[in-house]
Amino acid sequence: MANSSAGRTAENKAKAPAPTWHELARPTAQKRAGWERGNNCTRWVACGVSWDAVSIAPMETGLAALVAMRAGTRRGYPVLADHLRDVLYVLVATSSGSACADVPGVRVLSEGHQLLMPSTEFDGTAVADWVSSPREQPPALVAADRLAAHLWELTRPRHERAATS
Repeated sequence: MANSSAGRTAENKAKAPAPTWHELARPTAQKRAGWERGNNCTRWVACGVSWDAVSIAPMETGLAALVAMRAGTRRGYPVLADHLRDVLYVLVATSSGSACADVPGVRVLSEGHQLLMPSTEFDGTAVADWVSSPREQPPALVAADRLAAHLWELTRPRHERAATS
């Protein structure tokens, strides 16, 4: 009997809907407790080598772009949050981040820049928190051109969006 209920529990977990980007970005009580203890490790990682980072402020705009792109949260796209500065960092292919360069609220970190990252998927701080950690090597990266298109749509003034709809 115990085995059958355990099987149903595993089956229910397998069918659970994927968390949303907004849910993943919300700091949990467990993460906050870790940050307060100060035991988590971070490191500076050079941008422009394996990936570029697209810095998006406010964070909500970046999360909305990922939702609009229908980028799956279980895919393992590397996405980081700086909760103190309200910035989302989305990793894209090297030299492709320039597609996002002129979008309001966006900064591209490429060669010559560094990004503060958690040392492991379980580490992190309020300024370097994995929203989604890479699940494979090399990591699955968000398509910069698609990200840019959705960011442009989200940052265009409301009256311009209404005129073209």
